[in-house]
Amino acid sequence: MDSVLVADDVRKSYGDTAALDGVSLAVGAGEVFALVGPNGAGKTTLVRCLTGTTEPDSGSVELLGESPRDARKQRVGLLPQAFSPPERLTARELVSYYAGLYDDAREPEAVLDEVGLDPDGGTWYGDLSGGEKRRACVAAALVNDPDVLFLDEPTTGVDPAGRRALWSLFESLAAAGTTIFLTTHDMAEAARLADRVALLAAGEIAATGTPRELVNEYAGQARLVVATDEDPDLPGYDGERTEEGLVFRGVAPENVGEIATALDDAGVDFGALSWREPTLEDAYMALAGDVERGSLSGSPGHGEVTR
Repeated sequence: MDSVLVADDVRKSYGDTAALDGVSLAVGAGEVFALVGPNGAGKTTLVRCLTGTTEPDSGSVELLGESPRDARKQRVGLLPQAFSPPERLTARELVSYYAGLYDDAREPEAVLDEVGLDPDGGTWYGDLSGGEKRRACVAAALVNDPDVLFLDEPTTGVDPAGRRALWSLFESLAAAGTTIFLTTHDMAEAARLADRVALLAAGEIAATGTPRELVNEYAGQARLVVATDEDPDLPGYDGERTEEGLVFRGVAPENVGEIATALDDAGVDFGALSWREPTLEDAYMALAGDVERGSLSGSPGHGEVTR
């Protein structure tokens, strides 16, 4: 698959602080690529380098086969993390303004309807709720019908129903061939939307892969948590005492009943049993912890970011 977005050994520092320390990645046409990481990891700096709003100190970046500064703006959409348009515009006036910056822009009314806002609403932007403001900004980023869409924390402040609606919209855009580069703190968002996920920590890509690959590699095993203060010795089952309760790791759902029966047979007083499958958030927490301990070198998948 041809890459429409490439970073090769990108470095960027602010004073003595290295925001990006040799980042390389490639994103294919029509791919949804999610970048996750803690605050201050360099995610927004990388987006700025990829879109041409910040020049890297070294390394190279390509957007649609050329320098980001030379890429045709009609083909690129950007929703920055911080976006403060004039407050005394309605959502329709705001999106119409951005539509006027492009040739062959989409109808603002249609885009507003897609993001769940009333095209005829007369409320000024400054009086909209946080979630409504974010949806109006998403509409402004979509009005030029971009081939490549950068979304920096797109659903921040959006209520759960509005978040799900935007996820569906992003999925439909990707299905139609739009390449999406997404930064997010929401692991459920990354797991649902992304074809591949990369963890950026301390200015470096720590690991990358599909959500399932990262879960399988780093998230650990499924576990059964038993609410009990006892520490029974169950033949064939090794439980571990944690703050959550008694934890049995690597338990398949069909084996939960067997452990419950074994607890009963042993006369153990217990309450709720909760089975939990490992998630992308578990993988993220494990990876972030490994980065802090400096123990990722040599791990499978470390630094593999090309497609």
